This record gives sequence, C-alpha cells and structure tokens, in this order.
Amino acid sequence: MSVSIVGIGMHPFGRHGLTGKEQGVVAVSRALHDAGVTWDQVQFAFGGSDAAGNPDTMVSDLGLTGLSFVNVRNGCATGGSAITLGVQAILAGAGDIGVVVGYDKHPPGAFNARPSEYSLGDWYGESGLMLTTQFFAMKIQRYADHHGISASTLAKVAEKAFANGALNNNAWRRSPLTEQEILASPMVSDPLTKYMWCSPGEGAVALVICRDEVARRLTTKPIRIGAVRLRSRRFGSFEVFSPGLSAERGVSPSVDAARATFEAAGVGPEDMDLAQLQDTEAGAEVMHLAETGFCSDGDQERLVQDGETRIGGRLPVNTDGGCIANGEPIGASGLRQVYENVLQLRGDAGPRQVPGHPRAAFTHVYGAPGISACTVLTR
Repeated sequence: MSVSIVGIGMHPFGRHGLTGKEQGVVAVSRALHDAGVTWDQVQFAFGGSDAAGNPDTMVSDLGLTGLSFVNVRNGCATGGSAITLGVQAILAGAGDIGVVVGYDKHPPGAFNARPSEYSLGDWYGESGLMLTTQFFAMKIQRYADHHGISASTLAKVAEKAFANGALNNNAWRRSPLTEQEILASPMVSDPLTKYMWCSPGEGAVALVICRDEVARRLTTKPIRIGAVRLRSRRFGSFEVFSPGLSAERGVSPSVDAARATFEAAGVGPEDMDLAQLQDTEAGAEVMHLAETGFCSDGDQERLVQDGETRIGGRLPVNTDGGCIANGEPIGASGLRQVYENVLQLRGDAGPRQVPGHPRAAFTHVYGAPGISACTVLTR
C-alpha cells in the first residue's frame, strides 16, 4: 500500500485580518475542492499550530462529522510531523482519506520562546539565547569559518528567495532585492543582515491524502508520497536551544531524517529534480544543502555562486521563495513546502515552474529543539 496527495489548498502567507483558525478553514476548503471530495468523506485529520489555537476546533466550521482529529505541535517541524502522522495512519489502516493541515498567526518580531517550554533554566533566556536570531547567527558563523562560505553566498541565497517569491502570488515578500541591497541592509546578528532572515507571519496549508487505489479514482494526477520520515536529535548535535556544545560531535537530525527518507523511497539526492529546504535564514539553506546530502560541506559556495540552486539550475531550491520570502507561520511552513512540490510535479507552478517536467521532489523541515522531517514526492 502507498499514499498519494490528491488535493492541496493554501491561504496566502503574510499579515491578514483573519484568525489562524479561519485561515486554516480556508486552506482545508480549498484542498477538498481541489481533491473533489467533501468534508464528510474525510475519515481523520492531523492539524498543527504553534501559537494560534487548537486546529481540531476547525470542525465547528468544517462540519461536526465525528472524525478522528489530532492536534500536533512540534516546533518548526509541526507541518512535517502532521504529514508523517497522516501517512502512518493510512498505512496502518486507520482510514482511506485524510486531511493534514497547519496554520499559525505570529506577532511581529523574532521568535522568543520561554526557556521553561524547552526544559531550560531562566538563565538561558536572560543571556539572550532564546532569541533564534542569536543562535542561527552563531551557527552559520561557525560553519562559514570552517567551510569557506562567503557573505556574498549568503546574500545570493536571499536574493534568489526574493526573486522566486516575486513569482508566487501566495508569498508574503514579493519585491525582488539585489545582492547589494541585502548586504547593505542593517546587521541583525553577524553575519546575517535584515534581509537574510525570514519573518514570523501568518498563513495556512492543507493537503488531502489517500490510499493510491482511492487516488486513482479521484484524479489523473496523483502525487505519490514515496517516503516521509521524522527524526530527533542525537547526543552531540548542535541544535537550537542547546545549552552547550559537546566535545563529541553528533550529526544533525536533518542528516538522519534525509537518509532515512531516501532509503525508504529507494532513491538518492541525485534523483531529485528540485528541493524545498528549511531556510529560517540564508545560512540555514546553505547548511541544510549538505546535511540532506545534496552536496559536501563547503561545496555550497560554488553551487550558489554558479546559480545551480536557481530555477533552471541543476538543483532548484526553494522555488516558491522559501521561508525568507513567505515568512514562517510555524504550523504551516512544512506543508507549504509539500504544496509547492505538488504544484511543480503537476506542472502547475506557472512562472516559477522548474523546466524539464520534474518527476521527483524533496522537502526538508527543521524545528526546535532538534526535530527534522523530510519527504520524497514523485509523479
């Protein structure tokens, strides 16, 4: 048995007058319409939100049908966790048709979680390290020094994101910026300037998933979920909200999740036609290119400078603008990546369509305090 995506729906990202739940209802309704099914045909749902309330409350708007609805909260990996659970439910025989949905509504400013939520002492917050801008800047500064990543490469990652976002009607930031403008913008935390960061925001995404046998009855363009895997951190990995750095280094959960996903799908990074990678900031995309197996540490300098990660390049990355252009409503972010890959594999991505009729696509999401989920989709 395998699982396919037959419907996708999105409420645009940005700042809106709707609640997070209301945006979620919009996304689910659009996904159901896209799949050609009604809410009373859905047998289960998994919904994720970090800061905008419990997604199961959407049933008051979608319909009180008595279905199983489980709420998910797993940092920035919430969307990846929701689709993982949805696929597992179908493979376990819990239902034939399900919905996975994520939404959020964050206030302006950097994410600044409470230390107690991550089993940390107050001292960690008082030192400023709960501000994600501090941690991610330290991480890419260290990585760039070890592997020769230039400020120009970080700026080019962000420039690509804004260029792709300008082609995406659902993106928040749709004004292109030059490499020079990005480098000249105010320094937030060295080496990352203002326009190298994503912003907490609002938005929602929903998917309708089902058994392949059902998918073939619903659509002529089912997108198969070749594999989805989720992993947590190992001892010695250097992750957000880590209170220290061990002398004994361990691999990132992104390494484990990507390897497990490729192995389960029976393919490798070289078989992917495009990829959506977590880009909380420009350095994250750089590091995740290596952690997910698409290149070796340090090779990103050449890949980015040569334009190989742009649409039309050898491996287009974050074709919808990624988090940098879309912003990050935590519950929706990982599902936005899947939404984009479905569009690309259907050939429906419009002006940002990857050429050559892509057949396989990869997503990767990473969240605190060290959770990663990856998918391989095929047509």
